[in-house]
Amino acid sequence: MPLPSQTKSLATNLLAYGASEVASKASRLLVVVAVARTLDLTQIGIAAAAMAAGDILKALTENGVGQRIIAARDTELDATCATAHRIFWIWCIGLFLAQACLAAGLYFTGASPLLAGLLFLMGAEYLFMPAGLVQVALAMRAGKLKQTAAIAGAQFVGANLLAIVLIMLWPSAIALVLPRVLSAPIWLIAVRRLHPWKSQGTTRASLRPFITYGVAVLGIEVVKVMRLQADKLVIGVTLGAETLGLYFMAFNAGLSLSNAFTQALSTVLFPLLAQSNDMKTSLRQSLALGIAMIAPLVVLQALLAPYYVPILLGNGWDDIEIYVQILCLLAIPTTLWTTAASHLRITDRAHQELLVTATLAACVILNALLLGPLGLFALTTGYVVISTIVMLLAGVITLRPVFEPSNQLVTE
Repeated sequence: MPLPSQTKSLATNLLAYGASEVASKASRLLVVVAVARTLDLTQIGIAAAAMAAGDILKALTENGVGQRIIAARDTELDATCATAHRIFWIWCIGLFLAQACLAAGLYFTGASPLLAGLLFLMGAEYLFMPAGLVQVALAMRAGKLKQTAAIAGAQFVGANLLAIVLIMLWPSAIALVLPRVLSAPIWLIAVRRLHPWKSQGTTRASLRPFITYGVAVLGIEVVKVMRLQADKLVIGVTLGAETLGLYFMAFNAGLSLSNAFTQALSTVLFPLLAQSNDMKTSLRQSLALGIAMIAPLVVLQALLAPYYVPILLGNGWDDIEIYVQILCLLAIPTTLWTTAASHLRITDRAHQELLVTATLAACVILNALLLGPLGLFALTTGYVVISTIVMLLAGVITLRPVFEPSNQLVTE
């Protein structure tokens, strides 16, 4: 694929996924608005704890199997899909059972029955996933990223709008979780229609490539979600549900929109780099385009926070404006690290990404333990500062060869 065409493809797909993410995050902000006006901080804290624990387990679905389909040779594609399909079913059923056991364990050890019930309910989402995951990977391999972006956006927006309706009719923590399960069939029907697939034979690919690649990717995703969620669990245990509820609201108002494009960049980069004939140029263009598109939006959001936070959340939430502004800025170093991490993964160096992600997670948890008792300002500032330092250092070290003309990057 010619590089100018690659650049156009990246921009188009990034805009598509960016629009999907923005729509999802914007609708999520509407949920935050409804929550701020209907639920007390204790209910919000319980829902946040359940969603954090559920998201940690859901990270286990990101096991690299879909990426094996995207990167597979044409001659190996059907066998790869057949093996992947079986892995998806076994894996997702196992995750459902694991989450059900976790919910039961919490219930019988005296935890909040509501928390246990929310965790069990969220696990039902896994039962819809395996029937459509091969189709999603094949669609992305075929360049249908705009369509997969639209489907993902429709699912999240639909779930968030349904959450708003449920919160207004039935103000409870359950209303925040139930739409995640109810929207899963929408996603499944849509992806199966987008790229129909049926195995063409009984031949299956070897499990070894899935295992060797998947272990590192799985570790990355688990540690990544720990970085994003573990501090909330620490705050909930050490400072209580009310403080966690306030922290949760600040994060949703601050990171939701600012992270939309960095998440989109992560999604579209792997297929692009997998097809690239000039890794160095593709990475340069991707990084430049990502920074050029994301940085102005992040700065604008930070500047507007004092105006939109009171409008969105209403009275009583004025104090979180500064936290929202600080959190917005984290999207800029995240863009650099997202590009570097995609390069590591496409060049079979996922173990290096895992090391950096684990370092980030450890720093975030330590930050919550040390600075949480000092207040939300210290906690939020520490979170952004330490995350920025780690991501900038790791990103610069990883991408340094991109800006050294004498070095040649591996393209396999």
